[in-house]
Amino acid sequence: MRVAVVGAGVSGLAATKCCLDEGLEPTCFEQSQDIGGLWRYTEHIEAGRPSLYPSVISNTSKEMSAFSDFPYPEDFPVFLPNARLLDYLRCYAERFSLRKHIKFGTTVVSIRKHPDFATTGQWNVVTEADGKQASHVFDAVMVCSGNFSEPSLPLHCFPGIEKFQGQYFHSRQYKHPDVFQGKRVLVVGMGNSGVDIAVEASRVAAKVTICTRRGAWLLSRVYDHGYPWDMVFNTRLMSLIRNNLPGPLSWRLVNYKMNQRLNHENYGLQPEKSCLVREPVMSDDLPSYILTGRITIKPGVKEFKANSVVFHDCPEEEPVDTVVFCTGYDVSFPFLEESVVKVENKHASLYKYMFPVHLQKHTLAVIGLIKPLGAIMPVTEMQARWATRVFKGLCRLPPRSVMEKEVNEKKKNQVKWFGLSFDEVLKTDCLVYMDTLASFIGAKPSVLGLLCRDPWLAFTIFFGPCSPYQYRLGGPGHWEGARQAILTQWDRILKPTRTRVPAGSSSPFPSLLIVVGFLLLLAAIIFGF
Repeated sequence: MRVAVVGAGVSGLAATKCCLDEGLEPTCFEQSQDIGGLWRYTEHIEAGRPSLYPSVISNTSKEMSAFSDFPYPEDFPVFLPNARLLDYLRCYAERFSLRKHIKFGTTVVSIRKHPDFATTGQWNVVTEADGKQASHVFDAVMVCSGNFSEPSLPLHCFPGIEKFQGQYFHSRQYKHPDVFQGKRVLVVGMGNSGVDIAVEASRVAAKVTICTRRGAWLLSRVYDHGYPWDMVFNTRLMSLIRNNLPGPLSWRLVNYKMNQRLNHENYGLQPEKSCLVREPVMSDDLPSYILTGRITIKPGVKEFKANSVVFHDCPEEEPVDTVVFCTGYDVSFPFLEESVVKVENKHASLYKYMFPVHLQKHTLAVIGLIKPLGAIMPVTEMQARWATRVFKGLCRLPPRSVMEKEVNEKKKNQVKWFGLSFDEVLKTDCLVYMDTLASFIGAKPSVLGLLCRDPWLAFTIFFGPCSPYQYRLGGPGHWEGARQAILTQWDRILKPTRTRVPAGSSSPFPSLLIVVGFLLLLAAIIFGF
C-alpha cells in the first residue's frame, strides 16, 4: 500500500515512520531541502514554510515531547532550544532510516480523488521539482503540512491602521530584536510568540506595551518544586481530578492554582472570563519584566492614529513607533479541493481532528492540526499510528452520522471549556485525546492490569507524568524498552541540571511511594484504570 506524506516536519517524520512500522510504502514530499519543518531555523523567510526566531525554546519538556519509542539523550537540556530539538529530529530520522523515503525540494501541487476513488480510495498526487511536474497514484494520503505558514493579519479589525505612519508587521517576520532599538513598541496579542517578542524587544526598546483584549493565564516552565510544568500537570491523577470535578469547583481550582505563583489581576493579566479555561501562555520572564517596568500590559486596541494608539477604556493616546501583530495563522490546504477538506473560520471539520467525515473511503488523514495542552510530538505520532491502521482496515471509523454529531458537539464543548478564540476548536486535553486514540489501536495502558503484574510501574504511570512511553507497553508497536524508559524518566530530567550534588543528599521518591501506595490501589480499583 503506497502512502503519500506531505511535509517532513515533526508530523511528517512520525507519519513516515508509522507507515514503515505497519508495512506500508511511504513517500514523503518536502518542499525544502531538509527535515525539521517549524523547528529548522533559517535566517531568511521562505514562502510556504514556517518561520521562527533563533531564540525559540520548546514549551514542553523533553520527556513529554519525545516520540514514544525514542527518548531524548539524557544530556539534552530539559527544555530544548530549537537547534537541539532539530538535532533530535535528525537522530530520529537516522535511527529509523527515514531520509531515503523523503523527496526533498518537491512541492505537492494538487491532491485529487482518483476516478475510481469510490471503490479503490486512491488519490492522484501532482508534485513539482526543479520546475517539472510529475503525477503519481497513491492508495492513501497523510497531510502533515502544519498550520504555521500563512499569517493571519486582520487589519480590518484595527480602525485607523491605514493612517498609522510607523512600521507594522506580523510576528512571522520577526527574527532579531535589533529592529526595535530605541523604539516605542506595541505587541498586539498575548500568545506565546507575542510574549517572547515583547520580552526580547524590551531589552533594547525605549518602551514595550502588550495589548490584550482577553488576558491570559501565565505559566512558567519551572513548576512546583522546580520540576518541569508538564511533568507535574499532565499526570493521570491530575487529569482524573480535572475532568471529574463539578464545573464550578474545577474553575475555582484553576483560578487558585494559576494565581498561586502571582496574582494575575495585579499584573493586568487576569483573563476577562476567568471561569473559562483558556490556553495558558508560557513565560519565565514576563512577571519580572512587568515588575521592573520594562513591559506594560494594556487592553485591546480601540484605534490607531498617525503616530499613536488609543486603547479601550483608556482615553489617553499612547505614542508608538512599531507594531507587531501576533495574531496567529490561517489554516489552509492549497493542494486540496474544498470538497475534500473545507476550512471555515480557521477550522476544518475533521473527526478526531484527522478524518474528513464525508469521504466514501477513509484514505486521507490530516496529522498535526491540533493544539493540545501538552506536547505535540507524541500526539502526532499517535495520530499517525491510528491513521495507518485505518488505512489497512485494521481499525474502522464509525458511521458518518456518528462522526458528524461528534464534530459538532466538540465545537460547542470546546467553546465552553476553553473560551472563545480563533483557534478554540483546535485545542484539546492532551492526555484524554491520547488515551482515546490509543484505545482505538489497543495501546492504552491499563493501570489496574499492571497493578497485579507490576505494581511499581502501575504507581509510576498513575501518579507520575504521562510520558509517551506508556503507549508502547503493549498492543501494536510494543517496544521492549518502554518500561525502562518510564522508570528512568526522572533520571533523564535531572541529569542535565543536577550537576552539583551536595554530600548526603537523597531522593524523596522512595518515602513518597510508601505514603501513597495505598492511594494507588484505591484509585485504580475505583476508577478502573
